[in-house]
Amino acid sequence: MQRHFFRGTLYVLSVLTLFTSCQTNETDPPPNIIYILADDLGYAELGAYGQEKIETPNLDQLAREGMLFTQHYSSAPVCAPARYMLLTGKHSGHAFIRGNHEWGSRGDVWSYQAMVEDRTLEGQHPMPDSTVTLAHRLQQAGYTTGMVGKWGLGAPHTESIPTKMGFDFFYGYNCQRIAHTLTPVHLYHNEERVILANDTIAPGTKLPEGADPKDPASYEAYTQPDYAPELMFEALTGFVEEQAGNPFFLYWATPIPHVPIQAPERWVKYYQDKFGPEEPYLGQIGYFPHRTPHAGYAAMVSYLDENIGKLIEQLKKQGIYENTLIMFTSDNGPSYAGGADSEWFESAAPFSSSRGRCKGAVYEGGIRVPLIASWPGHIAAGSRSNLPSVHYDMLATLGELTGYAVPEETDGVSFLPTLLGQGEQEKRDFLYWEYPEYGGQVAIRQGDWKLVRQQLRNPERSTTELYNLAVDSLEQHNVANQHPEQLEAFRQLFESEHQKPTLERFVMPALEKGLYGQ
Repeated sequence: MQRHFFRGTLYVLSVLTLFTSCQTNETDPPPNIIYILADDLGYAELGAYGQEKIETPNLDQLAREGMLFTQHYSSAPVCAPARYMLLTGKHSGHAFIRGNHEWGSRGDVWSYQAMVEDRTLEGQHPMPDSTVTLAHRLQQAGYTTGMVGKWGLGAPHTESIPTKMGFDFFYGYNCQRIAHTLTPVHLYHNEERVILANDTIAPGTKLPEGADPKDPASYEAYTQPDYAPELMFEALTGFVEEQAGNPFFLYWATPIPHVPIQAPERWVKYYQDKFGPEEPYLGQIGYFPHRTPHAGYAAMVSYLDENIGKLIEQLKKQGIYENTLIMFTSDNGPSYAGGADSEWFESAAPFSSSRGRCKGAVYEGGIRVPLIASWPGHIAAGSRSNLPSVHYDMLATLGELTGYAVPEETDGVSFLPTLLGQGEQEKRDFLYWEYPEYGGQVAIRQGDWKLVRQQLRNPERSTTELYNLAVDSLEQHNVANQHPEQLEAFRQLFESEHQKPTLERFVMPALEKGLYGQ
């Protein structure tokens, strides 16, 4: 495999003393690292986190064999910025990508057919060519790096694609809009399109006029021969098989359970039998219709869980499970669109799962996500941690684990001492979110205090909310008027952490006058 090293400034490292922070024996091989990022999976959509309707036995077992985090956060409440900050260690006051940017100046980027015909319309706004990612640093540390799943951080004709951003191998979606169908016309293998045996059924296609919404035959067009999650799983198991004896990093950015609701029929039938009759979803909130949306959604999550179980079995057969760190999390909170019924599943419980409080919002339901970490013999089985942590901590955490140089300007904190139960865990002062979409939002958490500002693109409607999560974790009682000293502390944090966005799309004019618009 040809390795694509990053362009720009090269980091010259004189001597790397790798992996010493986690090993008890200098002859131990470096650990493999598998980081699984689910798409729009809510905090409570796993049995280990209290889910009662969807079955996730393999992830529940992984939690029993490792550590479950109760206060882990996404870097952002939607896809692209969360992924950017995960890979760069930047919070959204410093990040280049702070929201979803579909780069509409290129043309009709929302036309599925146009994207199929012209690859320059695929993808999102690219990262700068000089960006150094977590994957670059792991390459420096001797890892073979692979990514399978959804990228969402650049277009195929730019330098901002996985194989030019630190990954030796890539298979999946370049574009998050193409990922609005799980049976696309094409995926990518490294830098080349792989044409699939699927018809061009554009996301948003509703039932034909006159079709009976209660007849399963009306939905047949939405089931195509090549199911992208299955093809991607085959690619990732092949990557793992090829790396026997070599340390590897696998970033599995699965598109599940981000709607559309498309799942293997055997799993749909299982949940149809379990849940019983239900009303169809007709596509009124986007994506594709589905005859039994609750059964279809649960089927996607259980299918993902099943494949995680298969991957673990493969690692055991190859004799590398004991030396593999597996981390499972989600890019943000649960969706409200496309037939996903987060309130019925209580997907973000105990936090609100309603629209405005889940995906796209900086309330707990939109940014608090599950995190399960397992590494037999290193992470204590059945352990739990209430340490506040966040996606952008991964750069520092994996740096301490593997020995690559962690840049001073990173915004994250290594939580490796917590994972391993060794050494002193550095305490962080705050967690920080700026999100320019859904009206414009800011959130800052310091200790148990959390500030939420909403509607910053419309200053006349903007709100200032303050919550004490120790006594009000559901964010129901705004006490901003009672604690001016805490509001001032947040103002000072904002002044030290906010940098004006490079991209005009992400500028919230009110914030350029200060946290409270003054």
